[in-house]
Amino acid sequence: MKLTIIQTELNWENRDKNIQHFEKLIDSIIDKTDLIILPEMFTTGFTMNPKKYAESADGETLKWLKFKSKEKQSAITGSIAVEEHGYFYNRLYWINPNGEVNTYDKRHLFSIGTENQFYKAGSKKIITHLNNWKFCPLICYDLRFPVWSRNRFQINNSKPNWDYDVLIYVANWPEKRIYAWKHLLIARAIENQCYVIGINRIGIDGNGIKHSGNSLVINPRGEIIFQLKENEEQLQNVILDWEFLEKFRKEFPVGIDADDFKI
Repeated sequence: MKLTIIQTELNWENRDKNIQHFEKLIDSIIDKTDLIILPEMFTTGFTMNPKKYAESADGETLKWLKFKSKEKQSAITGSIAVEEHGYFYNRLYWINPNGEVNTYDKRHLFSIGTENQFYKAGSKKIITHLNNWKFCPLICYDLRFPVWSRNRFQINNSKPNWDYDVLIYVANWPEKRIYAWKHLLIARAIENQCYVIGINRIGIDGNGIKHSGNSLVINPRGEIIFQLKENEEQLQNVILDWEFLEKFRKEFPVGIDADDFKI
């Protein structure tokens, strides 16, 4: 499984400039990749002005994502501000090259930053399938709530089965809390026996909040296999090893002792 993660600065509340920038970055990807991952609210930054900047559920950014996914023959994911049925959502889109669209609305809204006053929380996770891998994409503040991301384990037809193989967090995570970012990502990989990818933006947003990136890829043992540079725009290709994941889960099958629960 080959992924491309994009760590970059975002133009504050300027969709057109951000789309133009991501267009150039995506077009610069020469080799075939299975999945392209963009940050949280990649068209605006972490805006609390959805009345002005949120798009309709079938808006221009979704159309653009579908076009780029088909053009590159790669799945693409990232979140934007969306308006639907009179509510605003911090919505992650997962687009497959065949045009299939999956959506996840951020569950844990950042009330400290008043996100809960402007957006409606989601209630359902999604598990997406790509080349026999299962992905669970979440958004930023969700990282602090491990029950929501818990990777459940079952035995189906005498075979072990996990909900997902890769956990993704797209984020606008401030530099001053980057220690927590790193260590929470590591914890999610260890406790869920999966690969974890955290993609964060860089730069200073319209509220003066600095973001340093520090995007990470972590293996199921909790080891960092890629760490993008601080405060630098970077496209990073990543290869995930299915044999490594499967072997580790077989050698250390902690899932058999996990609690059984539903949310």
